[in-house]
Amino acid sequence: MRQCRQLKRRRFPVYTRPLARLIEQFQKLPGVGPKTAQRLALHILKRPEQDVRALATALIEAKQQVGLCQICFHLSADAVCDICRNPNRDDNTICVVADSRDVIALEKTREYRGKYHVLGGTISPMEGIGPEQLHIQPLIQRVSRGEIKEVILAINPSVEGETTTMYVGQLLKPFTRVTRIAFGLPMGGDLEYADEVTLARALEGRRDLD
Repeated sequence: MRQCRQLKRRRFPVYTRPLARLIEQFQKLPGVGPKTAQRLALHILKRPEQDVRALATALIEAKQQVGLCQICFHLSADAVCDICRNPNRDDNTICVVADSRDVIALEKTREYRGKYHVLGGTISPMEGIGPEQLHIQPLIQRVSRGEIKEVILAINPSVEGETTTMYVGQLLKPFTRVTRIAFGLPMGGDLEYADEVTLARALEGRRDLD
């Protein structure tokens, strides 16, 4: 019995409360398990106080200052993001994505020069996410003005992504040409994890939505 207790103590160390809280907060981050959370927390404790304060300030400022672009709903510290304000971007083409991470992935290809529209997710009835929870109506309003020549649907090829692609595509077809990128990805693949060459070819190989 005594050996059992000692083994449990070794396997489940008791942290001092402030350290335990820090580890707990790190574990809330996506992809961070207990061991990684512990490693990050211990690393923070080893850093100079000024570095820790700088990190804390950056976290708070990002949370307070970064919002959504009023036009495309991409992450932005201003009312209108840099891409929407850029006069060198093609105003006649909109690439529709589910998340800001997809905008970042596509921008790394340096192949796309149009504007974006971020839906803020995909239709997923199982998670209680319907069209009304996404930025679909603002997209229709942008396209219905008649100035957009093409809408490119670049949504991950998951079940939810396919549902969203077909739903949005049918709504936009009466107003303009609607295409979807050609995926060199398996079903369920994510744009953010694809390499630049694959994404560039996907943009080049886009086709009209059926």
